Amino acid sequence: MNTRILVILSLLVGMGAVLHTVVPPMLFGVKPDMLLSMMFLGILLFPKMKYVLILSIATGIISALTTSAPGGQIANIIDKPITALLFLAMFLLVKDRVSTNLSAPVLTAVGTMISGSIFLAVALFIVGLMEGGFLALFIGIVLPATVVNTIIMIVTYPVVQGIMKRSKPITVA
Repeated sequence: MNTRILVILSLLVGMGAVLHTVVPPMLFGVKPDMLLSMMFLGILLFPKMKYVLILSIATGIISALTTSAPGGQIANIIDKPITALLFLAMFLLVKDRVSTNLSAPVLTAVGTMISGSIFLAVALFIVGLMEGGFLALFIGIVLPATVVNTIIMIVTYPVVQGIMKRSKPITVA
């Protein structure tokens, strides 16, 4: 594994942790997961299985440590690796067909909704409120998080891509 790539991924996780910590809870103590956008950015920059697995596990642990949602600790640890692998699969399917400047925000929106669905299903199952809370939480938390994460990706991905091209610190084949 390349140490430089691991350092860049750890910086993304750190920035995501700050975003995840400062976002206030919206509904029933659940916060939109801003750490996801940084995880997705790391996957877009370094789409290799070994980096995706390390990134998703680190993201899951950090997200679990900073969550305020009931049942959110276990839900985050389950949610992040599944979401990361699905995001990687979707990205690898479209990377040669669609421009990454277009696919990055779209995949971020889809990935956020997948992550939110998995998180809510696991958390509500643990807490025991599966009857009617899913739809309300999905509309009240996941959809706003989807919009915010998509905007973050629209702004940050081209900037990070330009920095990576100019500095050429690493190439991943």
